[in-house]
Amino acid sequence: MILKDLLNHFEISCEFPEYLLELTFNEVFLDGDLTKTENDYKIAVTTRQDVTHQMFLKPDDDYPVVIMSILPNGKLNGMKFARKKGQVAYINEV
Repeated sequence: MILKDLLNHFEISCEFPEYLLELTFNEVFLDGDLTKTENDYKIAVTTRQDVTHQMFLKPDDDYPVVIMSILPNGKLNGMKFARKKGQVAYINEV
């Protein structure tokens, strides 16, 4: 599933860089719970393996898409996608 499909699924109409709209993400987010705070969105879902996956959509941020997983042991793992293609920051507390 690409980000554009996820935005359509949740009826989110925000501007994101074109390359982000075409990035592939896990389909598990389609079953997630959506919350909105001002212009920012959060989609969260917990899997059968007791891992909580979160997607943060912040269209005005330097890193408009952040994917983070909270593992059963409480550690974090994820990625932050910048406005420019190829600029990725890793979140790793494993």
